[in-house]
Amino acid sequence: MKVRNSLRSLKGRHRDCRVVRRKGRVYVINKTQRRFKARQG
Repeated sequence: MKVRNSLRSLKGRHRDCRVVRRKGRVYVINKTQRRFKARQG
């Protein structure tokens, strides 16, 4: 999982990427391609 300042660019890497807020942190998750995971904060 990558930790980044800006997740908007990572969301565009794959069409199944979703930006999700959990416990005050912002995550990029992808159900089909598990390697596109990222966290902010």
